[in-house]
Amino acid sequence: MFGKLINILRENPKKIVFPEGTDNRILEASSRLLASNFLTPVLIGNEEEVFKAAANSGFNINGITVVDPEKYDRMDEMIELFCELRKSKGVTPEDAEKILKKSNYFGTMLVKMGEADALLGGATYSTADTVRPALQLIKAKPGKNIVSSCFILVRERATGNNEVIAMADCAININPTEDEIVEISLEAVECARTFGIDPKVAFLSYSTLGSGKGETVEKMRNACRKAKEKAPDIPMEGEIQFDAAVAPRVARSKCPDSDVGGHANTFIFPDINAGNIGYKIAQRFGGFDAYGPILLGLNAPINDLSRGCNAAEVYSMAIVTAALA
Repeated sequence: MFGKLINILRENPKKIVFPEGTDNRILEASSRLLASNFLTPVLIGNEEEVFKAAANSGFNINGITVVDPEKYDRMDEMIELFCELRKSKGVTPEDAEKILKKSNYFGTMLVKMGEADALLGGATYSTADTVRPALQLIKAKPGKNIVSSCFILVRERATGNNEVIAMADCAININPTEDEIVEISLEAVECARTFGIDPKVAFLSYSTLGSGKGETVEKMRNACRKAKEKAPDIPMEGEIQFDAAVAPRVARSKCPDSDVGGHANTFIFPDINAGNIGYKIAQRFGGFDAYGPILLGLNAPINDLSRGCNAAEVYSMAIVTAALA
């Protein structure tokens, strides 16, 4: 999977911003990226402190770009643009200057101004602190009503062909409506394709094609129907139980005429409870490596790290994020 993404970036190299420029995991990943020729890291922070932190940990970041919010030569321009973007909230230049001293907002504005193509943050702060600036400044793509998320899960096989699946939305929308689930599913399909998945989409439920009743059953059934109308070329099934979605034997019993049953690889959950629990079960019990949450529907790639991440995960997520650009 990563070979394909790296080849994409070799053809069109990108710049990625790391707001937490002195974090050891960021520095280790950045030193590795710096040695590549497909992705250029940009670190935010005081230049002296960043290089001191790298030297103390033995990471070579010579030649890397470090941008200090206190010394940024386009700060007046950034403040003006920030005030324009947030004028509905009555933000003053004084407010903007204070907010832009925060690395998550400053880094997001670097992407907005075209100084970088993507941003990866959250090694030391919450998902909300990554998502909030993105929603306020990068904003959703035209025609999109929500921003959602997708996890890409990868499991190694003895044959060497890794198993890759997609799960959405596991991190952003708490209880999406059926129309929001339609949007989530179509964004997840595009995300899945980026990672080499030929999407077969399961709209998950505790019911399979009418075997159960309830509001969430109807929500997933209706969402699947609407998504099929918007994308008739994509195999979709729903509402469907997880066992019927992945086990051919069960599918032959529960949904024998389904093109997706028993072979699903892109899973749409009814709410964040199910999604978050589901991907973590796959990660911990199923032996999958989880990459995400990958934010979908934004005008530029902005992604979030787990605060428990390691340098290898930062490196991998940087490639994932930049490839989406």
